Amino acid sequence: MRNKRLSLCTVIITTAFLLAISLTASAASVPRMSTDELKSRLGDVDLVVLDVRGSWALVKSDNKIAGSERVEPGGAKQWAGNYPKEKTIVLYCA
Repeated sequence: MRNKRLSLCTVIITTAFLLAISLTASAASVPRMSTDELKSRLGDVDLVVLDVRGSWALVKSDNKIAGSERVEPGGAKQWAGNYPKEKTIVLYCA
């Protein structure tokens, strides 16, 4: 019985580790935009700025990037197709 628990724990830990590595690799491949670059591009017709902060973050802050659109962070499958692929899409959460 103890060996089964140990094996199960090993599988769970290994799976979590591999998932963490794959998520880190995916995040590293996403281009980032500096705040200065974003400021210089605000108002550009080829730029879409999406506010993906959670509800709790919105309550704590009344600041918003001018021209940004609020979308639900967990609802990307619903809203992702609403934006043209040829535009630069900026997501911000802080």
